[in-house]
Amino acid sequence: MIIGWIGLGNMGIPMASNLLAAGYDVCVWNRTPGKAAPLVALGAKETATLSDLVAQCDVLFTMVSDDDAVKAIYTGTDGLLSLSIQGKLAVDMSTISPGTSRYIAEQAQEVGLRFLDAPVSGSVGPAKEGKLVIMVGGEQADFKVAKPMLDKLGKAAFYLGPNGAGTSAKLAINLLLGITVQGVSETLLFARSLGIGTEQMLDIISESAVGTPLIRGKAASILADNYPAAFALKHMAKDLRLANEAGVSTPLAESVNATYRHALEEGLGELDLMAILRHLEGK
Repeated sequence: MIIGWIGLGNMGIPMASNLLAAGYDVCVWNRTPGKAAPLVALGAKETATLSDLVAQCDVLFTMVSDDDAVKAIYTGTDGLLSLSIQGKLAVDMSTISPGTSRYIAEQAQEVGLRFLDAPVSGSVGPAKEGKLVIMVGGEQADFKVAKPMLDKLGKAAFYLGPNGAGTSAKLAINLLLGITVQGVSETLLFARSLGIGTEQMLDIISESAVGTPLIRGKAASILADNYPAAFALKHMAKDLRLANEAGVSTPLAESVNATYRHALEEGLGELDLMAILRHLEGK
């Protein structure tokens, strides 16, 4: 089974690399030329056009930034659905709205393309280690076909129901992520106002019942006040906006959505989501 991979950003490259390491034949195509070089060095084949990729592959993975990018790949002029694609399987791992996932699935069905929405929880580190958590919506038979490949990308792949279920679960888990990062930031600032040092408070959190790998993993960035993007704040703000549009209206959800939106407006979007601490402390 030959895999086609579309989307070679911070997540796409390590994920496609894991499929190559597992012995799969992988063809790659990206809207921006030149990004495929690291994968080609590992044995991937780069195709000149999207049409060439489709012709050579049985399963197509897409991993791009947002709803507009997914629509452009699938339903845009010369997109996947305009090509001879009947009988193939597409697995979209982007974080988009459930409505867009269902729309793409409906359009795909009309041309005979099987479609799964399979967004992931985890940033660049888990992507490199093959330890992502994958949430899948679509036909269960198609999930069974994709499962051996998903197992090379993540530590767990959950089948959740029809198209849109995977993206719904992703918005829910990212709501918790946004709340957690904001909560840690507020805790550190409160402790600091009472004379408790940030490093001391991080140690306390780490040893407590609320200590998590997430918080321990962000400790070095917090202490250095340096936030290279493992998961960019702009993407967190986008996901919280999508959750809001999907109907979440609880107090914490409304608060965290506003906080990340303001941080984005402040120009922190390209930094890691942990830079929400910098926004809250007013730097």
